[in-house]
Amino acid sequence: MKTFVTSPGFPLPHGPTRVAVGVNFSLFSRHAEGVALLFFSSAATKPGAVIKLDPAINRTGDIWHVLVHDLPPDIQYGFRVTGPYDPAGSGHRFAADHVLLDPYARALAGGEQWGRMPDPGSGHERGWLRRCLLPDASFDWEGDRPLNIPLRDSVIYELHVRGFTNHVSGAVAHPGTYAGLIDKIPYLRELGVTALELMPVAEFNENELLQHNPVTGERLRNLWGYSPLAFFAPKAGYASDSHHGNQVREFKEMVKALHRAGIEVILDVVYNHTAEGGGDGPVVSFRGLDNTIYYMLDRHNRDYLNFSGCGNTLHCNHTVVRQLIVDCLRYWVTEMHVDGFRFDLASVMGRDATGRILADPPMVDQIAEDPVLSRTKIIAEAWDAGGLYQVGRFSDNHRWGEWNGHFRDDVRAFLCGQEDAVRRLATRIAGSSDLYQRSTLSPLNSINFVTSHDGFTLSDLVSYNIKHNLANGEDNRDGCDHNISWNSGIEGDTGNRRIQALRARRVRTFAVILFLSQGVPMLLAGDEFGRTQQGNNNAYCQDNELGWVDWSLARKNKGLLRFFRLLIAMRKGHAVFRRTTFFPSGESEGGGEIHWQSTKRGQQDWSPECKTLAFLLDGRAVPGAADGDFFVMLNGHRQPRSFELPAPRKGCQWLRVIDTAAPSPGDIAAPGQGVPMVSDSVEVAAMGAVVLMAVRR
Repeated sequence: MKTFVTSPGFPLPHGPTRVAVGVNFSLFSRHAEGVALLFFSSAATKPGAVIKLDPAINRTGDIWHVLVHDLPPDIQYGFRVTGPYDPAGSGHRFAADHVLLDPYARALAGGEQWGRMPDPGSGHERGWLRRCLLPDASFDWEGDRPLNIPLRDSVIYELHVRGFTNHVSGAVAHPGTYAGLIDKIPYLRELGVTALELMPVAEFNENELLQHNPVTGERLRNLWGYSPLAFFAPKAGYASDSHHGNQVREFKEMVKALHRAGIEVILDVVYNHTAEGGGDGPVVSFRGLDNTIYYMLDRHNRDYLNFSGCGNTLHCNHTVVRQLIVDCLRYWVTEMHVDGFRFDLASVMGRDATGRILADPPMVDQIAEDPVLSRTKIIAEAWDAGGLYQVGRFSDNHRWGEWNGHFRDDVRAFLCGQEDAVRRLATRIAGSSDLYQRSTLSPLNSINFVTSHDGFTLSDLVSYNIKHNLANGEDNRDGCDHNISWNSGIEGDTGNRRIQALRARRVRTFAVILFLSQGVPMLLAGDEFGRTQQGNNNAYCQDNELGWVDWSLARKNKGLLRFFRLLIAMRKGHAVFRRTTFFPSGESEGGGEIHWQSTKRGQQDWSPECKTLAFLLDGRAVPGAADGDFFVMLNGHRQPRSFELPAPRKGCQWLRVIDTAAPSPGDIAAPGQGVPMVSDSVEVAAMGAVVLMAVRR
């Protein structure tokens, strides 16, 4: 067995730190009785060197540390930690027979090839064999700096790194990878988005699932990756070449290329639970390092509290865990140059050790106030699986944006033809003042979306009444049942042209509301050209054509894609849709900078029975950026409705620039074009939208 020269080392910073003579390793474990650092060659399953840490020399407080001299660059490492095992008593679960991952590992070995199962008989049939790497941190950023695109100008595009380019129609050199995403940059620029929100890229085990597709027998994989193994380590299986930690370099190349194109990178981060699951889950890292510190445990029976829906819940407000999370965020910003974060099930960060809701959660405040993160975008999914729903009240700090679930639900309700939806729709269009008009908050705290990875795609939203998740192997029990969807008359695929036209119209009307509302819009990848998951609203395990973006639809539905491109351009070109302040009080009564009406000129109808809404935006009143006027008409009825038009400003005329019922290219006008209005009324088709813009005669 190989021996290395060692020195006592130092406790901070945590994790591996390269110095002139070697690498310092630092590991937190308060209750450990012994720690050993294990080294492996790249192909070995047994350690080639073991360094036992002497607590008298290699321990400072609760930190175990050692400096190892002259390590080869391709060495792999892990820890073996001994201590008490008393799950039902003290709650400790030390497991001396497991090799544990360093929570601060920058890269992992063992998952270089996506989906590859371990060799039979290796004892790791579920693919848990991982080792920590010491990737080369050097990289030529060529002057890359944060873009700092203002939120008011942002258009967020949510995508999955593998699913975005893995379909054969993606036509990239390296499908399903960071490099493949680089190949799609010209498309993203033409679409007009300003930020990519990447579903989890931190290491996870795609082979952890045990279920099969009940029809095909196909072994299902964890495609989405909401099951983190190592928070600092980019997913090796998303790299075209991940040998020796190259996934770190390739991720950086992707970020640099996106920044050159003027596109920011926002990471979907999962700090509410880990891949270790419940009490019967694997021992990977935190469970064997200090179970009672990292996880929320029941005070009586020491079972895992499960506010994540995944078997365990990280104790985010413990000082040690808070430090880990902040260190991780800082790393992704300073070393990997990302521009922001979307926090999965962020309400978990508002709970104490027992799960009670804290009035001022330290974790939430620390992220918002951290000086290194001060110019990043931080977005909360302001709910958790324990029933806590905090949209509109996640934090009073102006830094926190929120996925606005009320926007999603209220817009869907209106375009399903539900009653009592118009007043709520108006509130969402105007920036959700009921949620965010307090303290220092603004419409920009609202991240508006109609669809996301979690739920129906936009095409499926208008094609299905119920979820169709049987392919997930869970008897259709998984996924949300509250979809607020309407199939437009027939469930699923149909050749009925009338229903096809209605669906196309509703998709465009959804888009109009999304991009012409105050707040920050977020678009789900593929929605702009009609991507479908065939009614599956929880495709987390569909690593196949169901879960991938089919790029042939971009050609088939090129008219729809054109509509989205021009609609995004319209939003970006007119400040009236990108306010940084709320409309003055009393606007709901129809005065000032926004004028509401139903079908009759100047007459509102907020009654539950009303299903029509129109509004005039006065472009002269945009704070700091005068603009043109717009009049937007929305019909939530299943029959056409005629809207009376307000008189245009003196010396101006109305041009029709959008009609979601018209066939392409008549559905949206190119910049500087439009159809002059010769009547003082407009018929808006069922579930349709018409937008007028005032221009000088």
